[in-house]
Amino acid sequence: MPLVNEDIIDYQVCADTKANVVTCVTDWLHEDVRSCRVFACLNPHSVVVAAEDPGFHNALISADILTPDGIGIVHASRLLGGNLSGRITGMDVFEGVMTAMDRAGGGRCFFLGSTEETLSAIRDQVAICFPSVQVCGTYSPPFKSEYTEAENQAMVDAINASGADVLWVGLTAPKQEKWIADHREKLDVKFAGAIGAVFDFFVGNVRRVSPFWGRLGFEWLPRLVQQPGRLWRRTFVSAPKFVIRTIRYRYRKSIL
Repeated sequence: MPLVNEDIIDYQVCADTKANVVTCVTDWLHEDVRSCRVFACLNPHSVVVAAEDPGFHNALISADILTPDGIGIVHASRLLGGNLSGRITGMDVFEGVMTAMDRAGGGRCFFLGSTEETLSAIRDQVAICFPSVQVCGTYSPPFKSEYTEAENQAMVDAINASGADVLWVGLTAPKQEKWIADHREKLDVKFAGAIGAVFDFFVGNVRRVSPFWGRLGFEWLPRLVQQPGRLWRRTFVSAPKFVIRTIRYRYRKSIL
């Protein structure tokens, strides 16, 4: 089923419901064609980073589904006269797709990224939460900014040999989005999702924020307290840049 998108600063962001996003993905999984469809998230930090990283920018705009992950994207929609009703996070899509596969009686998925310890915990957690879903492979790549051609090929070969239909990638942004975009034509899976921190959230390595903060639009605040070293730049550098970028975009649109 086609999804409704909305233009947010020249990105086609999904303006549909979480349920329809999951239905769209599960429809792809039932298609006979084995073409790799891609899911990614958009937040203010990724917009700012992509402005200086053409590879990341191309990966985001080429995604088949790009959801509004950050509350700043929702606010930008309202400022630009759009209709985004709320966030659709990587965890939303992960849990929705995994639940749909489990209820349908099964599915095969592969997890790429993180440590061997976390991947082992993911296997155990999937068996508990989604017992009909098979984790048919995992791969913990070296912790480095760039991979060699041989390392990339080893990852592709492991994924394709597993027979997975769904690939979940948790290499952190922007590496994960760029890796999927660079290799999607070689991947023998039907769907690949760049879900970053979901690996750690799913197994409890990082505590999820209470829905209370999400309803207030301040989910970023407790996360900043938990991980200041990782998130301070997003909050105090990228967020103001994104606001300025959004205001300028609205002004350009108003005079056209």
